[in-house]
Amino acid sequence: MAHHTENDFHHTGEIPKPQTKAIWKTFFILVGLTALEFLFAFTMDAGTARNAIFIILTLFKAFYIVAEFMHLKHETKSLIWSIIIPLALVIWLMVALLAEGSYYYESITNYFK
Repeated sequence: MAHHTENDFHHTGEIPKPQTKAIWKTFFILVGLTALEFLFAFTMDAGTARNAIFIILTLFKAFYIVAEFMHLKHETKSLIWSIIIPLALVIWLMVALLAEGSYYYESITNYFK
C-alpha cells in the first residue's frame, strides 16, 4: 500500500477569486424586477395592462435567469436562436388557442341563449 503525505492532497497553484460580484449583480437585477412587479401590483388597477406588464416582466426575468444560471449567454448564436424561435412559436400557439377558445365559447353561449 502506498504511503501518502499531506502534500499529495493539496492542489498547487493559486485559488481562483470568488465570483461574488457577478452573483450580487444578478441578485440585485432580479430583486429590482420583482420590486417593480410589486409596485405595479399595488398601484395599478386589475386589467389587461397590468397583466401584460406582469407577463413582460416575468419573461424578462425568465430570460435573464436562463442566460445567467444556464450560461446561455456564453453559447453560440445558433444555439440561442434554436431555443428562442420554438419558444416564441409556443407562446404564439398559446395566445392563438386562448383567443380561438374565447371566440368558440362566446359563439356557443350566444347560440344557446
